[in-house]
Amino acid sequence: MTTRLAITCGEPAGIGVDLVLEIAQDAQNAQLVVIADALVLSERAKLLNLGITLIPYDKDAQTLPSKPGKLIVLNTPCAVPVTAGVLDVQNAQYVLNTLDRALEGCLNHEFDAMVTAPLHKGIINDAGIPFSGHTEYLALHSNAPLPVMMLAADTFRVALATTHLPLKDVSDAITKELLSKVIEVLYHDLKQKFGLDNPRIYICGLNPHAGEGGHLGMEEIETITPTIEKYKALGMDLVGPLPADTLFTEKYLKHADAVLAMFHDQGLPVLKYSSFGRAINITLGLPIIRTSVDHGTALDLAGKSTADSGSLKAAINSAIELSTLSKSS
Repeated sequence: MTTRLAITCGEPAGIGVDLVLEIAQDAQNAQLVVIADALVLSERAKLLNLGITLIPYDKDAQTLPSKPGKLIVLNTPCAVPVTAGVLDVQNAQYVLNTLDRALEGCLNHEFDAMVTAPLHKGIINDAGIPFSGHTEYLALHSNAPLPVMMLAADTFRVALATTHLPLKDVSDAITKELLSKVIEVLYHDLKQKFGLDNPRIYICGLNPHAGEGGHLGMEEIETITPTIEKYKALGMDLVGPLPADTLFTEKYLKHADAVLAMFHDQGLPVLKYSSFGRAINITLGLPIIRTSVDHGTALDLAGKSTADSGSLKAAINSAIELSTLSKSS
């Protein structure tokens, strides 16, 4: 059975539109349904000199793999015209409308998964809409108790205990309750969505040298270690807390199914340095499958035929694999 994916282009002035159009030049192993403004797609294709035929989406039509040069579009109009590379606060709600439609379709099984291109958080907030990111938004609107952000490149997977927080707030956010929930979600989804029987998870400390026995902070002693020991006693294969500067070495990574970092910039710079352009973002803890690219809107590149679609291709392939595994389990 052919997988049907909902694809959102994110910020309409950004590079997501370019990436989707580039992907559409090739045959796909799934049916891609792009939720976007058809006029924006058509105009950007002309700007990029890409031949494309836009096909209106019919949810009752047979689900067949997408053909080269053809793009199925669930038309969702922007509020105002779009210029490549130029943000417009009036189109902020449009971005959320595309997410809402994709999420609705996944929840009612119209789509098998959703793949998201980058959006611009700042312009959404400038529109007066509180917004901290895809991860939190999708969790809120799907009634998921706790989303966990994980980036992956092949078998190198890095999950986050906290996501989009100011650094000064991270220590207070890392509680035994939070870590317990994150570990449970991560362990569950590695088993259920990735087919790992007993995943081994390496866990970073928060402080340099993992606190150095309390001399550089007490979070490891008071919070992180007791939480790890609780789940090890239940049979989970957890290792840590380890200093992040040594955990991210071949000695440890070759044995890890995933690494749990305490905050955004502890784990993601390492993964992006080693895998940028082919890494993907996967939101765990949702009742749906959602993957995404590992980069931003790249407004300076939009409409200039310089898009690298490697991460979007990887996100689509991962969504197909996860969907297939889900159907067979």
